[in-house]
Amino acid sequence: MAETIVNGQDCKGTTVCVTGASGFMASWLVKRLLQKGYTVHATVRDPENEAKVRHLLDISGAAERLKLFRAELSEDGSYDAAVAGCHGVFHVATPIDFEPKDPENDVIKPAINGTLNVLKSCTKSKTVKRVVVTSSAATVSINESAEQNQYIDESCWTDVDFLQTKKPPTWSYPVSKTLAEQAALQYGKEQGLDVVTIIPVLVVGPSITPSVPSSVQLALSFLTGNPHTLQAIKGMQLVSGSVSLVHVDDVCSAHIFLMENPSAEGRHICCPINTSVPQLAKYLSKRYPQYNVPTQFEDVPQTAKVNISSKKLVESGFSFKFGIDEIYDDAVEYFKTKGLLN
Repeated sequence: MAETIVNGQDCKGTTVCVTGASGFMASWLVKRLLQKGYTVHATVRDPENEAKVRHLLDISGAAERLKLFRAELSEDGSYDAAVAGCHGVFHVATPIDFEPKDPENDVIKPAINGTLNVLKSCTKSKTVKRVVVTSSAATVSINESAEQNQYIDESCWTDVDFLQTKKPPTWSYPVSKTLAEQAALQYGKEQGLDVVTIIPVLVVGPSITPSVPSSVQLALSFLTGNPHTLQAIKGMQLVSGSVSLVHVDDVCSAHIFLMENPSAEGRHICCPINTSVPQLAKYLSKRYPQYNVPTQFEDVPQTAKVNISSKKLVESGFSFKFGIDEIYDDAVEYFKTKGLLN
């Protein structure tokens, strides 16, 4: 269905839904959509919980054009009301538990079934022209191959069998994202629903959420010296093959671009920066000498095993605004406002 949901730049009168709207990336997406003039239906688990939704209600334009809806991934039909009357849907919500007691029932099944719940609500609505599903680079880059400098594009899929057999740390998250993305694309084909997916890498930058996002904590672990998050980012490179980064504002702009671009179809990787822990540490040590960044890492490969490519997204007309300097400068300023860096 090659039909754009807006006419040119005029988004007034166009209603979209954002699922999981209280999270880091989703709340920034709500902010950007309201700035563009969209009316936004935002789903959260508990709209009455002031502490969890205040940052959404405080966004400029929210009083006039933001409506909160209660929805749960695990509840059939729980997205019907939020999606009703919407022209487009951004499905961002996903279960996140990196150490689940029961990976299958706590993470994997809820991710797949929750995605299908949202898509079924879209079919029921009869108004939704396009759905943009937020996937993850964890769906493309994880494999058993020892080959170096692998070129990763949208034809690549993470090796789910390898993950389920070897069970590396946090294995259930990439399995859940991979199977959920495959289910979304399959549903779109079978039901005639226009589904496109966006595949972001580690999202970094400032946040309007009350809590500090785990992805930003990971990226800034070199500066904060937090041993737990530093170990986690090393683990990320060992499992996924690289440390790849994108600014939160770029990834939200890419979501909106895919919603508005009539020719967009299928999967789209969103990744401007590929690096490794040792390379990133050397860069950060030079850029922020005041933080005494460690630069010796013998327990991770010096270079990334994979090169995750955004060629498709860029060739379709999208351009990234933030390079590595801006990604880190913005994140450092944000951490200073939170009292996490001097």
